[in-house]
Amino acid sequence: MSPSYTLRNKRVWVAGDRGLVGSALVRRLQREGCEIVTAPRDQVDLRRPDQTEQWMAAAKPQAVFLAAARVGGIYANDTRPAEFIYDNLMIQSNVVEASRRVGVEKLMLLGSSCIYPRLAPQPIPESALLTGPLEPTNQWYAISKIAGIKLGQAYRRQYGCDFISVMPTNLYGPGDNFDLMQSHVVPALLVKAHAAMRSRAPTIEVWGTGAVRREFLYVDDAADGMVWLMQNYSDEGIVNLGPGSDVAIVDLVSLICKVVGYKGGIQFDSSRPDGVPRKMVDTNFAASLGWRARTPLRDGLAATYRWYVDNVVPEAQKAVA
Repeated sequence: MSPSYTLRNKRVWVAGDRGLVGSALVRRLQREGCEIVTAPRDQVDLRRPDQTEQWMAAAKPQAVFLAAARVGGIYANDTRPAEFIYDNLMIQSNVVEASRRVGVEKLMLLGSSCIYPRLAPQPIPESALLTGPLEPTNQWYAISKIAGIKLGQAYRRQYGCDFISVMPTNLYGPGDNFDLMQSHVVPALLVKAHAAMRSRAPTIEVWGTGAVRREFLYVDDAADGMVWLMQNYSDEGIVNLGPGSDVAIVDLVSLICKVVGYKGGIQFDSSRPDGVPRKMVDTNFAASLGWRARTPLRDGLAATYRWYVDNVVPEAQKAVA
C-alpha cells in the first residue's frame, strides 16, 4: 500500500473515454472533484507518437487512466490479429512515454484477464502471468497487454514513474459494443435474445458448447475499483479485478433470456470455438487492499439491457427507416 493519492482538483485524462471502460470511468470520476480531460479521436491518433505527445504537452494531465485499446471478441481477435497487436502496442507505448516526458504524476494501465495462460490454475492468481501458453484465439491482444504491463513496470524501475496495472476480468455494462461481429459474449447474447423475443423465434443459436465458465464484472464496479486503486495502491505488481464468482455459459444464456423476457429454446453450435475452458481471476489481493465488487450479475445484466433498449435499439430503427 502507499500513501493515498488524491484526484481532487487534478486534471485527469481518461484515454478511451468513449469506450465501455472509459465512459464508466468518466461517470465514476465525476464524484471525485477532478477536472476530466478527454482527447477527441479526430484530433489525436494515439497510435502516432508525435500527435500523442503534442496533445499531452498541451493538455497537461496530472493523472492518466489508459483505457484506450483495440478490443473485441473471439471473432474480431481471430480475423484481425495485426490490428489487435499493433494498435495496442502503439497506444500503450506512446501514452506511457509521453506521460514520462510531460511529468504525469500517476498512470494506470488497463490489462485483461486474457493475459494469463490458457490452462492457468483456477481462480487465476496474479503470479500466473507468463507461466504457460496463451489462448490462441486472442493471443495477439494478450501479448500486447503483457507488453503494456512490462512497459509500466520498466518505467517504474528505471525512471521512478508511479505507473500501475490492473487486470479486470470480462466486463459488460452500459456503453458496450453490441455489433454481433465484434462484441463479447454478454452484449452478443442480449442482442440475440432481444431479436428472438421480438420476432418470436422458436430458438436462439449460441456459439460453443455452453459448458465453459466465465466471470463477468459490471463495468461501473470495475471503474470504481480502478479509481480506488489509483488512490490507494502504488507498486509494480498487477492487481486482478473481478466479482469473485463465475457462471457456466449455459446458465448465463438462461439468465439473459429471463432478463429479456425471451421464452424460446437455446441451440448450442458446438462447431464454434469455446475459448478457454474456464477463466476466473483470484481477487484475494484486491480484497486484501480493501476493494470488492458490489453488483450482482442479474442486476448488472438488467441495467445493461435497459441501456441497450434505450440507446442502441432506437438508433438501429432509425437506420432502417
